[in-house]
Amino acid sequence: MAIRPVPTDRIPTDATPDMTTLHITVGDREQLREDALQFVRAAETDDIAEQDGKATLQFGTYDDFVDSLTPLRLELVRAIAEHAPESMRAAARLVDRDVSDVHSDLKRLETLGILELEEGGPGGAMQPVVPFDRIEMHIDYPLDDVDGDEAPASA
Repeated sequence: MAIRPVPTDRIPTDATPDMTTLHITVGDREQLREDALQFVRAAETDDIAEQDGKATLQFGTYDDFVDSLTPLRLELVRAIAEHAPESMRAAARLVDRDVSDVHSDLKRLETLGILELEEGGPGGAMQPVVPFDRIEMHIDYPLDDVDGDEAPASA
């Protein structure tokens, strides 16, 4: 999976200036590889501004996606975005879950780039922050492995 950061000088044309969207895609591993190589080439030439202006998280397979973004983790992201808890412990209270489980999920979500853990909570606690206003998901889930040569079976 690859994460492309949001270039600061470009905003998607379908968004308001204050709105940021994380695009999550699932699909073709070869396309994922090509996109990652293109991003690295752009980064090496300081040509990031020429990217499409979107923050994108790409998973190569559906299994990678569901292993990383479980319903509990998505519920946690939504709760943090809606209530802005001051700490990991406060986030755990929001979703009525064990603090150590939430801590593990927050670390995973931070690694994926879906949220940030910032210093500055009460008593030096790490505060989870979702830097996006919206998450859009696109899942390429082929129902068969044929190249379209065979007609589908009728019911």
